[in-house]
Amino acid sequence: MGLVVSVRIGMSMAAFPFSSPKAMWRWIDACEGGGVDSIWQTDRLVSSEPYLEPMTMMAALAAGTERMRFGMNVIVLPVYDPMIVAKQCATIDFLSSGRLVPAFGVGGDAAPEWRALGIDPRTRGKRTDEALTIISRLWAGETVSFEGTHYHYDGARIAPLPVQSPLPLWIGGTSEAAIRRTATVGTGWLAGGSRAREVGPVVEKIRAASAAAGRPIDADHYGAGFAFRFGSWEDEVVQRAAARLAPGVDPHELLAVGDTAAVLARVQEYLDAGISKFVLRPLANGDEDILDQTRRLIETVIPVVHTPRVV
Repeated sequence: MGLVVSVRIGMSMAAFPFSSPKAMWRWIDACEGGGVDSIWQTDRLVSSEPYLEPMTMMAALAAGTERMRFGMNVIVLPVYDPMIVAKQCATIDFLSSGRLVPAFGVGGDAAPEWRALGIDPRTRGKRTDEALTIISRLWAGETVSFEGTHYHYDGARIAPLPVQSPLPLWIGGTSEAAIRRTATVGTGWLAGGSRAREVGPVVEKIRAASAAAGRPIDADHYGAGFAFRFGSWEDEVVQRAAARLAPGVDPHELLAVGDTAAVLARVQEYLDAGISKFVLRPLANGDEDILDQTRRLIETVIPVVHTPRVV
């Protein structure tokens, strides 16, 4: 007999796509009322485009919603102090009655934050490993003394603790190091912008590594994201999105464009790869188009997808 998992669709905000905060809250209210599972905010500390700071955004969502969960897609952990991150996450989870899903990654080699902050990108893996250890211990209520290569703490402790115990700790990335972190300290995994055929092998590696570590990851704690549009591949916003993809990436493998069947087909590809949590981003021009795309997803896709599945 197969295992029943909960399949859910959340929505992503990358660069701020709205004309004003008021327009953003209209969209969030539509998501909250329409059964969207969660809202996810991309982390870009250094950018000429308007990206909201994720922790601030999560705190706002804690106050501005009652049902939805929310998370970061993903925090580039090595550019932040781990004790401050632990305290922020615990506070947001406390204020939201346990609706935060923290997700962490190491960032890319060429991310502008390294130069701007004077951080050697070659240290980001070690920084992340140390930070995850510190954060996990603080969330567990320990008084933490830690002597690492990059972080040093003496008698650190936080209160209040997160409502969720343990607080989820999702890891982003597809590298061998990300697989190891997910298996040894994570409680979930978020793929980001990977194609379904790339996601499946990573899920299998995490399942094997987490089982070997004696802490198997729940079957419904594997997530991935893609952008969608109810429309045509010839739409200008789709063409722009396709042009921004990495060289060699076929947009027909990553974006979902067309009718309801096209979006559901893309969802099914990821379901077949072992994904059960989705972070979708509407490809749209302006406030009304974003709302329209989101409402169409709510009306035609979410009722089909938000059902228990046997894997």
